[in-house]
Amino acid sequence: MSTTSTPPPVHAHQASQRRAGWLKTLHHWHWISAAITLIGLLLFSITGITLNHAGDIKSKPRVVQRELTLPESLQALLARQKDEPQDAASPTAAPLPATVAHWLSAELNTDVARQKAEWSAEEIYIPLPRPGGDAWLRIDRSNGAVEYEATDQGWIAYFNDLHKGRNTGAAWAWFIDLFAVICLLSSLTGLLILQFHASQRPTTWPLVVLGLVVPLLLTLIFIH
Repeated sequence: MSTTSTPPPVHAHQASQRRAGWLKTLHHWHWISAAITLIGLLLFSITGITLNHAGDIKSKPRVVQRELTLPESLQALLARQKDEPQDAASPTAAPLPATVAHWLSAELNTDVARQKAEWSAEEIYIPLPRPGGDAWLRIDRSNGAVEYEATDQGWIAYFNDLHKGRNTGAAWAWFIDLFAVICLLSSLTGLLILQFHASQRPTTWPLVVLGLVVPLLLTLIFIH
């Protein structure tokens, strides 16, 4: 006597196909987002450690100082600026004239054209913050004397500032925002994939909850 197996109901077969399709789509987006953010996550993880131990990592800053004098034609150009404030205690912010900025950039090998300068009756001061260091430029309006100082804190400080988005400009800020969105996509697709497999892996949700409870307890108990 022969026996024949009963085929599964049509709706159950369709549900299984839909589940397999969703799982395939989630895996697809998860590996793409993970591949895009892999190197960035490595860098952000490493700089997270270096930031957390910033006081233990010793570095010797490298300071560069330069002194030079503006050509007389550029001194005259600065003297003709009509937006010069009369009150030295209330400087105004405005960029340098293009010719002055071009000359300084070429001489000092640094870009000052897009920086806002603080103008007073006696001097022009330009802060030049940068990742991993700092710099500033001062021009004496009476004689055209230029003082420039740049401080480099090293590569670790540079990458730490990239991690924080400190003095990195608009392009890097947009990159961090986009990077965060892709990381969020990777996390959400990973969470949904866990949900699909949780029935076969009993420790899935306890481990997820553990990842929430541990930092929560640390903040409640040790951070005040």
